[in-house]
Amino acid sequence: MTIALEERPEGPLRFFSLKDMERRGVMLEASALHAVAREAWADIREGRAYGLKSVLLPRESELWGRPEWAQYQKEFEGERLGWKLSTLSSIGPDYAAVKIVGANALNRHLGRPRSTSTIALFDKVTLAPICVLDGTEISAARTATYATTTVERFFPGHHDLAAFVFGAGPIAERVVLGLGIFEPDTFSKVFIRSRSVDSAVQLAAKLAARVPFPLVAVDDNAELSGCDLVITASNAKRPVFDDAEANPRAVTLHLGGDETPPQYIQRVLKTGRLVCDDITMVSRRNSQSLALYFSKGQSTLETLGPLLGVTNFSDLGDEVQKREDEPLHITCVGLPMLDLYVAKYVYETFLKTESDA
Repeated sequence: MTIALEERPEGPLRFFSLKDMERRGVMLEASALHAVAREAWADIREGRAYGLKSVLLPRESELWGRPEWAQYQKEFEGERLGWKLSTLSSIGPDYAAVKIVGANALNRHLGRPRSTSTIALFDKVTLAPICVLDGTEISAARTATYATTTVERFFPGHHDLAAFVFGAGPIAERVVLGLGIFEPDTFSKVFIRSRSVDSAVQLAAKLAARVPFPLVAVDDNAELSGCDLVITASNAKRPVFDDAEANPRAVTLHLGGDETPPQYIQRVLKTGRLVCDDITMVSRRNSQSLALYFSKGQSTLETLGPLLGVTNFSDLGDEVQKREDEPLHITCVGLPMLDLYVAKYVYETFLKTESDA
């Protein structure tokens, strides 16, 4: 559903909070957002949706140089602080959007989410603002569509798959819920590992009744070699597994920072396939394992990657692209266009609930 410009409500710019959405029954259900993401990818492939991303990183010395925060510095030796201000701009067939993200892992000591997002939705033609949305939950939910899209694309009709999720935060939670939209026997078991065993246990207990497969919290990678799908959704500062621990034929979906070892990337370059949601954005962000692999070698993913067979997800087409015996690694930086399409879905659903009230 697309609301024509003349049908959109006039008046002051409206802000839709998460409570507003919930009150109107606008739920960010994984199955609905999976369909939204499918539409977005089709438009990205055809050039009807496009966008760009920029990130501004404050100097960490500005934080740790202040005595009230210096006491926390040691706690982040194995974790990315992720202190950044990001803007994601995108344009689609009917709307445009800008998402602003402020993030700092230090926020947990202040009782705040690590990352908060605000999305402004605009009419495409006039570029006049239509509304502003609380984008924090929208952002986590859209990131989880990478997992559902990956399963749909590379595991069609499969049964009794095993998955391993690194992380126990909001994105990991949405990822696990997303895996639950498929047939009940698609996954036989999903393992969850986090820096804190307690957080993995808590997430498994929280979601146990909401998914059709057993959730198992683990404190090591012993089960990794038997997993068909590996999803990294942590805030780790260094790789979370060794190449020797991984299933040599697994699909690995990389949603975090420097979580994948260079030996794994080397092996996939030789025997499998490397995919990005957007090679240019991943390369220029240069914070994830794949981009760092090239930049540490005095080159860039953007320059050398395509020559070595690295491809954009949107270039794969609709057919299944993975052989049974090959590894596949997908790195996702987070496309602005996915935010736009989810924001569009929320806004139009909200308007429909108002007209039905």
